[in-house]
Amino acid sequence: MTLAPALRDAAMRWIADDPDPATRDELMQVLAAAMGRTPGAEEELAERMAGQLRFGTAGLRGVVRAGPAGMNVAVVRRATAGLAAWLARGGERGTVVVGRDARHGSAAFAEAAAGVLTAAGFTVRVLPGPLPTPLLAFAVQELRAVAGVQVTASHNPPADNGYKVYLSDGAQLAPPSDAEIEAAIAAAPAAVSVPVAAGATPVDVTEAYLDRVARLPRGTARTLRVALTPMHGVGGETAVLALARAGFTDVHVVASQAAPDPDFPTVAFPNPEEPGATDELLALAARVDADLAVALDPDADRCALGVPTPEGWRMLSGDETGALLGDHLLRTGTYTDPLVATTVVSSSMLQPIAASHGARYAETLTGFKWIVRGGPGLVYGYEEALGYCVDPDTVRDKDGMAAAVVACDLAAGLKAAGRGLQDRLDELATAHGVHLTAGVSLRMEPAARDAAVARLQSAPPEGWTVERPAPDVLRLRRPGERLVIRPSGTEPKLKAYLQVVEPVPDAAGLAAARATATERLAALRAEVERLLQG
Repeated sequence: MTLAPALRDAAMRWIADDPDPATRDELMQVLAAAMGRTPGAEEELAERMAGQLRFGTAGLRGVVRAGPAGMNVAVVRRATAGLAAWLARGGERGTVVVGRDARHGSAAFAEAAAGVLTAAGFTVRVLPGPLPTPLLAFAVQELRAVAGVQVTASHNPPADNGYKVYLSDGAQLAPPSDAEIEAAIAAAPAAVSVPVAAGATPVDVTEAYLDRVARLPRGTARTLRVALTPMHGVGGETAVLALARAGFTDVHVVASQAAPDPDFPTVAFPNPEEPGATDELLALAARVDADLAVALDPDADRCALGVPTPEGWRMLSGDETGALLGDHLLRTGTYTDPLVATTVVSSSMLQPIAASHGARYAETLTGFKWIVRGGPGLVYGYEEALGYCVDPDTVRDKDGMAAAVVACDLAAGLKAAGRGLQDRLDELATAHGVHLTAGVSLRMEPAARDAAVARLQSAPPEGWTVERPAPDVLRLRRPGERLVIRPSGTEPKLKAYLQVVEPVPDAAGLAAARATATERLAALRAEVERLLQG
């Protein structure tokens, strides 16, 4: 069987239009293998040519490889041409900041983006070297830029990279701007015809960022031993500096994971949520007798906390940390009519915490592009996937390093009083009930996934009420329990987020309430798996 002419011609056109000789050669080799009937080569070629990467969650993300469906210089040039055209739609230009992490291809992609923006008439400022994503978000507001571009794939696998866009307000790109930019990208010329120019200039906002982070702690206690890992990412040096600037100097970094390494050699998946990813961190924490363990994801916008217990070290869930930080900021801050926000899939415990401090509360769709736009007066926002925005006036996005500083402030104050984070969690549960959450992810093709959601909406199980907070989100409630269902944005999966709430009569009844909640959550998980599988 010969290679389909349309596929062959599309590949040859892309090769002719690719300005990067390395990816031209790469795709040529795949094409030659497909034409030579090498097993699997035609399928690989078809996958690489299966349309452009979609301009989805705040930008692009995909495997670093040649072809329109990969992350490469040609794709970045066309994406940046579309972004530049959209930014200049009113005829005005301004400053755009470009940053990057240390992943494979990041330096070349950042250079390509800067070159296209410069040729399009923008003043382009480039962050010096691989730096955390929160510094790019900070720089957009600090420099009064019209936009920012960060080349990063956050905690994706080593083979991936991405392109994340921030608008002039310092927040991630959100609808309808994303669709408008995607249309502009589709109208962009072939990559080889996109103009590029030199002239971008470096800018370093690290000192300004560190000065701001140093003002976050509200307490005076600073005696705290911290174990930290940047998980082979770019946050290690900046995080240590941020903690030191805030007064926390007893910090021990996991040596094997301290330096940026795009291959992430010591973890199967560079995400602190993944089983085993924090093993080396917790081993270090136990070895140095730390008070707190901190794991950043590779671009340092997420933060996970670990705490010592009588049974050994354990990592807190994103919801546990979210409740702790929200309560701490409201407890210690001086605000006028403050707002805190979280998402429809996160624990609802932040709501009674907010009420107890006289604060307003908002629930948004998933993602920080929605959280930071939750309403006026926002002082804190979080999502269960380890994302925390603790200083929205400065960084309108999740910031793992700033979250670590606030967590250390909380932990040091508790330590000075002879207590720990688990004690504060116990207090919150006693005051507001045990809130237990869990996630279920089922691999389902889109048709089956959509059918399952439609079935639950039209004929919900007895006792459940149904809400539709967004077209792709289904929420079911019954007394003390909640189920939120949504499709994965990147994989053929259906995701379900479970919560049970168990009242606590008093401190003496906390252990029993936790045991009951654990049993209820297990039963709910089994029920949900049956419901989703039909």
